[in-house]
Amino acid sequence: MTNNLPRFRENPFVPLGLLLGGALVIVGIIGSWTAISIKNANDTLTVTGSATENVSADSARWTLTANRSAFAAGVPGATEQVLADAKKIARFFTAAGIPATDITVGAVHANQDYSKYSNDPNAPTSYIVSQDVTVTSNDPKLIQRLSQDTSSLTNQGVMLTSQDPQYLLSDLPQYRISLAGAAMQDAKARATQLVKDSGQSVGRLRSASTAAVQVMAKDSLNVSDYGTYDTSTIDKTVMVTVRATFAVN
Repeated sequence: MTNNLPRFRENPFVPLGLLLGGALVIVGIIGSWTAISIKNANDTLTVTGSATENVSADSARWTLTANRSAFAAGVPGATEQVLADAKKIARFFTAAGIPATDITVGAVHANQDYSKYSNDPNAPTSYIVSQDVTVTSNDPKLIQRLSQDTSSLTNQGVMLTSQDPQYLLSDLPQYRISLAGAAMQDAKARATQLVKDSGQSVGRLRSASTAAVQVMAKDSLNVSDYGTYDTSTIDKTVMVTVRATFAVN
């Protein structure tokens, strides 16, 4: 039988017990059902069930990189400029109310700039001198607002590149557990609906497995067999899908 949920190949499914930390957790979620296989099966019905929840990221990570280009002889001077720029970036964060303990300043790197590669063996070698300044915060909206306007830094002459902020869920394991139970209930409801006009009834759960967890942009349907984890948006939808086999009486 078919349903409208995305089809999952066999390999992406792992035992539901691994997701929930053991069969005792499964029993706690689905009551009298069981995830163990039963020998000498009669008729069975396999269905998929899913559960979703709209959530918001509760942490964010963002990196700004101070960088300067220089030929070999100019690397020391470029290094001094990068160090000064990195300090300005750090002050940009602290001025926004982010504690200094949440700001990490990386090491200075000087790497050859291969984009300016020349076939002339006598051409001077160009380098890019850079230093990362990374901020972590439990206020994703603040990071979002800061990332939308760095003109106060560029107006000071800071040369920088900006990575996209990453918006994260620190309590994803909790959603995996709670949604697995809800997805199992959905699977049983679907099985019950499928057999209700046949004079049969859905019996005990024979086996169950879960697909990779999907963390998508809110209301998105961008799922993957191997799971997705959207970090580009604050508002997200978490989805857990299970495949369950029930005895049919």
